[in-house]
Amino acid sequence: MPRYSRLFALTAALAASVAMPAHAEMMFNRIATFAVADNLPADADRTKPTSSEIIAASEDGMTLVYSDSPLGAVGFIDITDPKAPKPAGMLKIEGEPTSVVVAGTKVLAGVNTSESKTAPSGNLAVIDLASKAIESTCDLGGQPDSLALSKDGKFLAVAIENERDEELNDGEIPQMPAGDLKIFTLSAGVPDCATMKTVTLTGIAEVAGDDPEPEFVAFNEAGEIAVTLQENNHIAIVDAATGQVTTHFSAGSTSLEHIDTKKDGALTFTGKAENVAREPDAVKWLDNDRLVVANEGDYKGGSRGFTIFDKAGKVLFEAGKVLFEAGNALDHAAANVGHYPEHRNKKGVEPEGLETGKFGDEQLFFVALERASLIAVYKDAGAAPELLQLLPSGVGPEGLVAIPSRNLLVTANEADLVEDGLARSHVMVYERADGPAAYPQITAALTDEGTPLGWGALSGLAADPKGAGQLYAVSDSVYRSAPSIFTVDTTQTPALITAKTIVTRDGMPAQKLDLEGIAPDGDGGFWLASEGNSGKLTPHGIIRVNDKGEIKQEIAFPAELLAHEIRFGLEGITTVGEGDDLTLVMAMQREWKDDPKGQVKLVAYKPKAKEWSAVRYPLEAAGAGWIGLSEITAHNGKLYIVERDNLIGANAKVKRVYSVGLDAFKPAALGGELPLVEKTLVRDLIEDLKAAANGYVVDKVEGFAIDAGGEAFIVTDNDGVDDSSGETLFIRLGNIEAVN
Repeated sequence: MPRYSRLFALTAALAASVAMPAHAEMMFNRIATFAVADNLPADADRTKPTSSEIIAASEDGMTLVYSDSPLGAVGFIDITDPKAPKPAGMLKIEGEPTSVVVAGTKVLAGVNTSESKTAPSGNLAVIDLASKAIESTCDLGGQPDSLALSKDGKFLAVAIENERDEELNDGEIPQMPAGDLKIFTLSAGVPDCATMKTVTLTGIAEVAGDDPEPEFVAFNEAGEIAVTLQENNHIAIVDAATGQVTTHFSAGSTSLEHIDTKKDGALTFTGKAENVAREPDAVKWLDNDRLVVANEGDYKGGSRGFTIFDKAGKVLFEAGKVLFEAGNALDHAAANVGHYPEHRNKKGVEPEGLETGKFGDEQLFFVALERASLIAVYKDAGAAPELLQLLPSGVGPEGLVAIPSRNLLVTANEADLVEDGLARSHVMVYERADGPAAYPQITAALTDEGTPLGWGALSGLAADPKGAGQLYAVSDSVYRSAPSIFTVDTTQTPALITAKTIVTRDGMPAQKLDLEGIAPDGDGGFWLASEGNSGKLTPHGIIRVNDKGEIKQEIAFPAELLAHEIRFGLEGITTVGEGDDLTLVMAMQREWKDDPKGQVKLVAYKPKAKEWSAVRYPLEAAGAGWIGLSEITAHNGKLYIVERDNLIGANAKVKRVYSVGLDAFKPAALGGELPLVEKTLVRDLIEDLKAAANGYVVDKVEGFAIDAGGEAFIVTDNDGVDDSSGETLFIRLGNIEAVN
């Protein structure tokens, strides 16, 4: 079978595996989430970014150590109880810590002290794990990146990258000075500076051979060091004892099919890329002969997957022989769980970090997908590794550490978006135990062509009135070129998106829509609520489509509403009554200019009479951020309304479902005095969100529906993985009327 036929078949199998019910076997589940900002001293400015990038664990697995580049610090976390990590302090360092390892009772940190790209410098700091004090340093003569400790604890390898200036000459290399590799001999975890060997790596790569930029280092059991030269698209193998390059080879290139190549606001896996340089970032050994690299790309390549190489031809008698190429499998797997980063798809999911570990009898490896904010868990199964799970991570997973002695995996998530009021950098702890996987909670079937259906940013939810177990969802303006309606089967776990219907106008995907609500129209079609944004020429309004998604009617807001508009408009739609009395009821997200502070409109429209009316709805008092509405659903004589703040994590306070009795819902004509309705708390969703996958509380609870059997569901909007963890929480609330 040709390589790409094999890869395509494998991709389909992997995609199907994440859509099936989780194995009743040992599975990883997230058990704790630690915000790095919680490690800051009491008097620190918590509005400044802090980060966890590279992470390591003490030999007993009870303490985590991570590098915090923005803060210029090394951080410590106590995971004696892995389900309740505790802050264990920070050590400020002169310079920028880039990587850490733990050698016995010492922490070794690479510290970048460079004045400029053309004058790189750095040192190796020796930190006592108990006292958290710097005991000594070694001058590295350049800018360090990755560190690695030999399996026997005798050697330390440091990649001296001397990274290029991406603003200089469009980032073209060579840019001097060249990088190299440093090797130290250790005694009781302490490096002897006098033993530092410099391994020259110039002259071996086909790409800018006189300017090697070592990126990542890793040891095998035989004391050999694998070094990736990312921009040079090359891999070198170095003997730690002698400092000699024993072999080296190009990382080569690969061609990809069935990938999304356009940042066009649509998820379409029909593109291809020819002869893409792999440009590996992280590297790990699977055994003494095989190594796996994460092909992130940074210069002119990045092949979206990972590759397993035979390092010196002992298996297939050719140094650097490709034993396995992941191709588009990671892109497809991420897309099937709603994590494909369409807005930054030049390098797809961007595999960056790697870790290996033997858990029980299984050799596993873990791939961190930076742009998808996922961890792919693979079993080393010989010729073709087996994808076991996809784990939700924070924003931008970078570092990983496996602690098999405690059945734990830990990730460090680099991005801190505090300046935008978004997620902070987090360290996340996962435990391998018996039981089903908690994530994903919703996934998608494949298309007839075997490619991903493509979904994300679920914003509105509605039930099929004809039978329990089927829901409909819409995606918002993140996918502006393909506004879609999704059919969701909730009778299986995870819930499965079985169909995708693109909303069209005159035979083409409809433009200028921001779908936020959906309700069946009783004739096989749907009423859709489009939020609108006049600043972007997107009108507020109601859309009616048939069962094929074809727009049959567009209803604009009346002048009485538009005279007071702001950007935040419709956030849900539902139907009340039938026939000539059919009324569409819609929730407005925020106060418009004519609304009293703390009150928003529930707007009503009668299609037969073309009459508009409204009531006012009282919001909870806002503290930090704002509070608004996200969804509205009519069921059994009540309007159920989702009210939320725009805050995340520990700051999130209001994520709630309220009800308004239809007998008290008496809307008045627009332009006059509007009655204020009373609301009743039905459910506080904060604990549901915390428990759903043991992550931080996400911002956007945007969908709520009660199916024909009385079971209630909520879904969160993952913003298309744009400045988001990408997690879509699809939570089953049970019979909300019986409980409440």
